[in-house]
Amino acid sequence: MKIRLLSFITACLFCMQALMAQQQGTPVRIGVDGLTHDHINGLLRDYGKRSDIQIVGIAEKNKALVERLAKRFGFDPAIVYDDLETMIEKTKPQGVVAFNSIFEHLHTVEVCAPRGIAVMVEKPLAVSSEHAAKMAELARTHHTMVLTNYETSWYPTNHKAREIAVTSPAIGDIRKVIVCDGHKGPREIGCSEEFLAWLTDPVLNGGGAVIDFGCYGANLMTWLMHNEMPQSVTAVLQTLKPDVYPKVDDQATIILAYPHCQAILQGSWNWPVDRKDMEIYGARGYVKALNANNLVFRPTREKPEESQTLSPLPEKEREPFGYFANLIKGELTIEPTDLASLENNLIVVKILDAARRSARENRTIVLTE
Repeated sequence: MKIRLLSFITACLFCMQALMAQQQGTPVRIGVDGLTHDHINGLLRDYGKRSDIQIVGIAEKNKALVERLAKRFGFDPAIVYDDLETMIEKTKPQGVVAFNSIFEHLHTVEVCAPRGIAVMVEKPLAVSSEHAAKMAELARTHHTMVLTNYETSWYPTNHKAREIAVTSPAIGDIRKVIVCDGHKGPREIGCSEEFLAWLTDPVLNGGGAVIDFGCYGANLMTWLMHNEMPQSVTAVLQTLKPDVYPKVDDQATIILAYPHCQAILQGSWNWPVDRKDMEIYGARGYVKALNANNLVFRPTREKPEESQTLSPLPEKEREPFGYFANLIKGELTIEPTDLASLENNLIVVKILDAARRSARENRTIVLTE
């Protein structure tokens, strides 16, 4: 009898392990809300080649855009629906990634959160703190994830720089951080007309370079500071190319003041070259993330500068869509201080709100908890 019982238990355990392995190997069903954000190209480029995720449906009403992208990337236009509600009803995604305007992020969460569907939006989280607060309330009420994706979240140099400056810390207490992000301008680099239509709109995007690239530095600095709110925000916004960007800024400098350090965030559509770099200066030394893979580090003035070329992040955390899928499957967890977290990005939106207000009123904005 004992032998039979043991055999039965063993068989049950084997079946459970087989079922878990099968579930782990099943791709996560992903829906897409919108195709007007050009960052969608990175996801569609791998369409049909990935085993961890499956794009089961797309919500996009611009038929010409759908036809163009379907022809370019090879997806079946039959999986495209005019609205998010219908797409979800027909395809039952486990998670939705938003590639629409920043203003539309709120609607994405309004539709998905009550249905228990996780959401990942492209940076930043929202056009305003008002929108962000509504999204946060929906996420908390319905116990759903709302994440924000930044290209720089997957740079191994940023993670190594944080390790050197914060976890160790090998350079002493942080005194100053400088983050530079941007390029020649979205029109100059050839962004699509569908993307430009809302990216250069003060309502649909919330601003110009201050939103598009100021958010990167706000996200990274909030991460370095463990979600500490800055004491004050001072910003200068300019439009150096009014003939190209008549409605929004194309040049933004934001200064964040903390009790013992400050950050200078420089977002621009006027750089002569593409930039996404970060410099962290401590009481004794510095570390500079020059790009995704190259870093320089000088622990003290007595020691020479070291250069490092870094390998990619661990497989489950090296790119946004696999990361999103692993969170949905429960193979990863997200902390409130992580780069993609809702808590970090609520602070980011508050910083951007204060930056626009500072430039508009020509004064420093003091923030309180």
